[in-house]
Amino acid sequence: MYKQSARRLQSLPREEIRAFINSFDTVLTDCDGVIWLFNEAIQGAPEVINKFIEMGKKVFFVTNNSTKTRDEFLVKAKTLNFNMTRDGIISTSYLAAQYLKHQQFSKTVFVVGSQGVVQELNAAGIKNIGYGPDVLQNGLASFVNDEMKRDPDVGAVVVGFDEHFSFPKLVRACSYADDPQCLFLATNTDERLPLPHCVIPGTGSIVRCIETAAERKAFVVGKPNPYICEALIAEHGVNPARTLMIGDRCNTDILLGANCGFQTLLVETGIHKEADVRAWLNSSDPEDRKLVPDMIVTKLGDVLEYLQ
Repeated sequence: MYKQSARRLQSLPREEIRAFINSFDTVLTDCDGVIWLFNEAIQGAPEVINKFIEMGKKVFFVTNNSTKTRDEFLVKAKTLNFNMTRDGIISTSYLAAQYLKHQQFSKTVFVVGSQGVVQELNAAGIKNIGYGPDVLQNGLASFVNDEMKRDPDVGAVVVGFDEHFSFPKLVRACSYADDPQCLFLATNTDERLPLPHCVIPGTGSIVRCIETAAERKAFVVGKPNPYICEALIAEHGVNPARTLMIGDRCNTDILLGANCGFQTLLVETGIHKEADVRAWLNSSDPEDRKLVPDMIVTKLGDVLEYLQ
């Protein structure tokens, strides 16, 4: 139904909108820019999500943010009046821990990341080191000769967003990842966090840095990698053909939908707008076409009137 046509949902006849809503049983939604901005719910988003749940649809919050645990996301969701449960929160810190758990990983993880990654690894019973500041204090020669010691038990590197990322962390991470037997995971590859007065490099910038030095690619557990789909099928019996992915960023959220066979809905309360989509529709690059959503709405709250 309107596959990658970028149709305005509200431009369709009402009966077609109802048919669209009835065509999915599972809803995956991004968080930042879709259902909330910072610590404020976006107008109408809680009512739409809660109505989906009331209708019997499975709802999952799927976020590339690795800085918090599922429990922390759940507290935020409930504070903002979303009727969610812990099982409905899928964060990349949780996915990284679950991936290692399913691999029956029993060694130590070197973490470039936040407390969220550490706490999810701890919850899964996985040993880890590396969290926190690691500053070059006495020059590179002193660090390499006196301070740089590899832990022989490290068997994986997990990279997420790390406000303490430094040259010593880069040296340690790529030295471990240089071993082809060492697992190398990234929570996501989001490039940057644009703010009104500056640009904050995202996790993807850190991942690319380590990949370049280690001369290998990380396995990405977050969007748009289809590992999320595999995990949802295995744990929750999700049917991709009857799943809707809602997002504001086409190169993660909408591309995940294309990679997994989900239906897709773009909301314009975050990164990408209809003008971006029109450019991809007119592109001759087949990769651009994967960024085109099925439907577009200005904000998620616009869907509410069709759920009554």
